[in-house]
Amino acid sequence: MGKGTNFSGQPIFTQLLNLLDKSKISKASKALGADKYVKRFTSHKHIVVMLFVAFEGYNSIRETVLGLLSNAHRLGHLGLDYVVRRSTLSEANARRTPDIFAQVYYDTYQRYSGSLADSSLSKQDMKRLYIMDSTTITLFKNILKGLGRNPDNGKKKGGIKAHTIIRSEDNRPCFIRYTEAAKHDHLLLKEVNLPEDSILCFDKGYVDYAQYEVFTRKRIWYVTRLKDNALYQARKEFDIPDDADSGVLKDELIELSYGKNKTEKHLSRRIAYWDSTNGRLFEFITNNNENAIIIQIWSVMPANLLLMILKSRIKRKWAFSNMVSVIRQHLMSYIDVRSFFENPEKAWQELLEEQKARQNGITGQYSLFPQWEGACF
Repeated sequence: MGKGTNFSGQPIFTQLLNLLDKSKISKASKALGADKYVKRFTSHKHIVVMLFVAFEGYNSIRETVLGLLSNAHRLGHLGLDYVVRRSTLSEANARRTPDIFAQVYYDTYQRYSGSLADSSLSKQDMKRLYIMDSTTITLFKNILKGLGRNPDNGKKKGGIKAHTIIRSEDNRPCFIRYTEAAKHDHLLLKEVNLPEDSILCFDKGYVDYAQYEVFTRKRIWYVTRLKDNALYQARKEFDIPDDADSGVLKDELIELSYGKNKTEKHLSRRIAYWDSTNGRLFEFITNNNENAIIIQIWSVMPANLLLMILKSRIKRKWAFSNMVSVIRQHLMSYIDVRSFFENPEKAWQELLEEQKARQNGITGQYSLFPQWEGACF
């Protein structure tokens, strides 16, 4: 098979990375001191790896390293001369300033803002996380009206409750459980089994401090709201950065008490936030390292931006979600990404023409797909 015009000497990921200005990354790194005391895993390499994570949709450091190892023979195209160790990547996520990732985003956006005038960035595309919630299905309430406990008001909560975890990146459920509507939400947390370094977001109906402690030991990070009747003690207060949202009132380490006689303890971070628009106070708790969270968010934003830039340069209309799906599947494939998205059928048509010519020109030579006249899209 000949080499069609849809094929390239560089993987798709490299073609996306070429949209970044490496000199500005180097300049920003020096200005921010992001590579101070760093020998090998520089800011540029860190950015490349985190963009790789964002494009591939990985949810753990182990998964990331395995993904890099599976593409070891292509890493040279990305400017990587070795596969980073898990411990090194984890330490970099905890210690390197997220400002370097923010600067890459802003520099890239400023550079291509003219071609993105008609584009908008979705908040959903800015975060890579899992969202857990439940909903009551009342369709069968007459059949199931006898299920559940007897509440004080004498009215039973009939029906089925669906508990779902949605993977934010593709908006599809990866966990579904059904219970009677009266079953308490928090009991489902014990069935949650996510990869290490996943971030799970859920409401305070799932409160279960014992399970929060299990999540912490398994390096599964949660973000939820603090219940009004939670029993806790403040242990340490953190300074609020000058550039933080003005609604952030307090950031502190707290010790939650639970279990029999409230003797069990769980350490968490409490963030108090004032919503001036609605005049409400929100209290959030999480067990994650703030620096690592910010780096992950800032890594997804440039990844999203690079895809928006690519989309703006392609005349053919594509749904953003379809583009993401194709690129994720072929991120390290040697395909001319712009040529392919302009005419994805072209390579297939060239193959058919080549095989027809071979069949007509050589006696006894048959086409590989003699009955196939084209591909359906």
